[in-house]
Amino acid sequence: MQLTIDLDSEVPIYQQIRDRIVEAVADGALAEGSPLPSTRQLGTDLAINFHTVNKAYDLLRREGVIRINRKSGAVVRRDPGTGPPEPGFAEAWQTRLRTLLAEAAVQGMPADEVLRRCGEVLATFRDKED
Repeated sequence: MQLTIDLDSEVPIYQQIRDRIVEAVADGALAEGSPLPSTRQLGTDLAINFHTVNKAYDLLRREGVIRINRKSGAVVRRDPGTGPPEPGFAEAWQTRLRTLLAEAAVQGMPADEVLRRCGEVLATFRDKED
C-alpha cells in the first residue's frame, strides 16, 4: 500500500492518512483482512511521527473500518462487500455530507454539477466492485 500525503496541505496529516486508507478500501486496493503497516513503520515510511499515524488508525478503528489488536496489528475490517453499514452510520455520514454540500453551495457550484461529480466519483468505486 502506497500512501501519499501532502505535508503542506491545510488538511491535518492524520486525516489525510485516514482518507487515503478509506479510499484504498473503497477502490478495492485494500480488502477485508488486509494488514496495514504498523504505526511505527508507516510513520517511518512517511517521515512523520508515529503518534500521527496512531491517531489516524484510532479514528479508523472508531469508524469500524479497521480492527487493531496486539497479535495481528491493524487489519481492514470492512470493505464494500462486507454488508450493510452498522447502525447509525448513515445518519453520521449524512451530517458530514451536509457540510461538503454546503461548501459547494457557498462556492456557487450548481446542484446539477454537484450531482454529476458525485456520480462520477461513485462510478469509480462501483467499477472496481464489478
